[in-house]
Amino acid sequence: MFLFDMDGTLIESNRIWKDVDREFLARRGLPYTHAFYEGVAHTIMPKAAVFAKEHFHLPESPEEIIAEATGFADTDDEEIAPVLHRCSRRTGVRAYLRQCKAEGRRMAVVTSSVPAHCHAALKHLDLEKYFERIVLAHDLGLEKKDPAVWLHAAKACGVKPEDCTVFDDSIAACKGARAAKMRVVGVYDGYFAGDETEMRGFCDVYIKSFEELLYPPKK
Repeated sequence: MFLFDMDGTLIESNRIWKDVDREFLARRGLPYTHAFYEGVAHTIMPKAAVFAKEHFHLPESPEEIIAEATGFADTDDEEIAPVLHRCSRRTGVRAYLRQCKAEGRRMAVVTSSVPAHCHAALKHLDLEKYFERIVLAHDLGLEKKDPAVWLHAAKACGVKPEDCTVFDDSIAACKGARAAKMRVVGVYDGYFAGDETEMRGFCDVYIKSFEELLYPPKK
């Protein structure tokens, strides 16, 4: 079973979310600091919103912060938030998913993303059709560094954890998956560039692009 992260792994979006965070703070005259980055980078949106509220003593509720940051205020799950128009598939992703599908591999998404964003992004970028299930850490109330997320994903897919391979750009998520006895493929993303050395040493495989996993064309 192949389990894929979404933001920063399947789609180019982490830098966009960083821009969204910067814009959110700039509207309030607040700086984007390393402490803020550390507080929001590896977590689910509800916890990130609580962190932002407490860190900067914001008057908005966590729900209001999420709505403003994601652009899903007063919309339903079928509508595409403005931020999605700035997202794109990562290089080689669709070709690799097609290759896996042709091989009969089962695939699912395990993401920390806001549910509405996740479903809309996968649909908008024509990736949803490759996956049999989407597991949302948001709905579990857990971060992906917690092995329980990965154990839940394996159980939901009806497979053993040791039969799963995880593709993720976050070292925290990779450690959570490894703790659940899964194989991990680290995927480079500039948002977590500072973790590259650790990722290379920790993951079973580390890639800069999914093109590295494509079979060469037949002659």
